[in-house]
Amino acid sequence: MSNEFDYTKLNHVTSVDQSDREVPYNLRQSGPTKVEMLISTRVRKSPYWHLSMQAGCWRATVYNRIYHPRGYVKPEDGGAMVEYDAIVNHVTMWNVAVERQIRVKGPDAEAFTDYVITRDATKIEPGNGKYAILCNDKGGVLNDPVLLRLTEDEFWFSISDSDLLLWLQGVNVTKKYDVVIDEIDVCPVQIQGPLSENLMAKLAGEELRDVPYYGIMETQIGGADVVISQTGFTGEKGYEIYVRDAHQNAEKVWNAVLEGGEEFGLMVIAPAHHRRIAAGILSWGQDLDHETSPFQVNLAYQVPRNKSADYIGKEALEKQRAMIDEGTPPFKMRMVGITLGGKEITDYAPDFWLIADTDGNDMGYVTSPWWSPELGTNIALAWVPWASSDIGTKLLVRLPDEFSVSPGVPVDGEIVDVPFRESVNPNKREVQSAKGLDFAD
Repeated sequence: MSNEFDYTKLNHVTSVDQSDREVPYNLRQSGPTKVEMLISTRVRKSPYWHLSMQAGCWRATVYNRIYHPRGYVKPEDGGAMVEYDAIVNHVTMWNVAVERQIRVKGPDAEAFTDYVITRDATKIEPGNGKYAILCNDKGGVLNDPVLLRLTEDEFWFSISDSDLLLWLQGVNVTKKYDVVIDEIDVCPVQIQGPLSENLMAKLAGEELRDVPYYGIMETQIGGADVVISQTGFTGEKGYEIYVRDAHQNAEKVWNAVLEGGEEFGLMVIAPAHHRRIAAGILSWGQDLDHETSPFQVNLAYQVPRNKSADYIGKEALEKQRAMIDEGTPPFKMRMVGITLGGKEITDYAPDFWLIADTDGNDMGYVTSPWWSPELGTNIALAWVPWASSDIGTKLLVRLPDEFSVSPGVPVDGEIVDVPFRESVNPNKREVQSAKGLDFAD
């Protein structure tokens, strides 16, 4: 098997200052990795894995130690941009069983949840949810789940890519809180796109239309018990169907959605990385990790100024906010949105591409790039020095030759505000910002 790169001659990029990280991001520009992913029993196959294969899945990654479909339309047939068209114009279904469901249940469920998230869990009414973050004692973001409160004493953490179960169980190892913490046999699929409400109303009844953003509805689809929330990993209208007893009911729900979606042009696609970038939605492990403060990645609104109760990371986060308020941020880098030139980027980047200032000095890196048909330009989430992060700042991006206009010549970029495109449901940061507030409850 031939490689596009001579890996023996690849230089280690050290020109970007990552001295405030214990484990720096790997900025070696090594290009695509020409290996075949091993499918074994060591990594979990979700209850939808075979259904994704039937639907044409041709590539996957590993997320939360579960195989995660990442492409259905082959490049020769238009690739990811065909899937993009489906989500922005029609309706799509995603296998997102990788969003493991961690249940916290018991008399102290509210108190425990309030202690591990930065936002105020007491303000989440049963039958509702919130986007939330959990931090370590240094203020680093451990996870950013959708948090559902089903009843007074039961919360579900629909987690992003990290071992949050182990963390939550570790927090309560002394049994201070009277709760049971464990993963449950619940696996979601996402229904996303402008026609999602019509499809979901067909499947779940007209009362589905009354479910608010982050609201919850319990019903049946295909004879299986499900929990439906109006949430999703896009800026489009969308829902998540949490299938109870998923290992028994996967086919029932999946096939019911396929059948019901025929009249709406439903397409099974991979999670819409391209659309979440446009919406400014972060991907844990790609854009941020446990060494990242929420103040570095547009998540300051997740750190309330009015939460009196203690929570993990509160002391560190309040100290960080005080320094920012004083004009002396304690961070070298922050995440920004950028537009950039070059050829259309219509697939996943294999490396964190380097960013330089206008003098050509390397100073940052791109985490999530893609082409925006609506804006007619490439867009990206990226890390740059805090002192060089103002909107309107010009910069240079070192793209691989396949995307460069001239090989070896960086393309022009500019820092812009996020989201890049208006979302159907603006996130809480945008809502609070319009009110002149920098935090949410």
